[in-house]
Amino acid sequence: MALKVGEVISGKVSGITGFGAFIDLENHEKGLVHISEVSDGFIKDIHDVLKIGDSVKVKVMKIGDDGKIALSIRKAIPDSEKKQSQEHTSKSGGARPKFGKSSRSQAKPKKENFDDLLSDFLKKSESRLSDIKKNTEGKRGGRGGRRS
Repeated sequence: MALKVGEVISGKVSGITGFGAFIDLENHEKGLVHISEVSDGFIKDIHDVLKIGDSVKVKVMKIGDDGKIALSIRKAIPDSEKKQSQEHTSKSGGARPKFGKSSRSQAKPKKENFDDLLSDFLKKSESRLSDIKKNTEGKRGGRGGRRS
């Protein structure tokens, strides 16, 4: 059975790295789900979401000339199912607060996309870099430093 781009197929997680997860597909081929294609939200550690041996449904995104198969878990789930699961989680909230991993995601009401996170990082990085330069220039006798 040859894979086609856009096809949804099941598989099992066979390996996890910092950048994604390797999936053994039904047809005895192996593909990669990049960490950005695991979930709609931001994932800091993929081990919080996937474990080796998990069964997953994946969508074939790309088949390279070299035989590499790019997969997506988040695009394999139809939008109607995503809405139902979101409605179910909001209805089942109840009066008791939930503790653990889910409470962290509920405490953060605003979803930040990659561009927002990157721009915040760059602002903080530039600020830190300028502070470091100011401190080291004074110690070396550069601009604004004492000279005897």
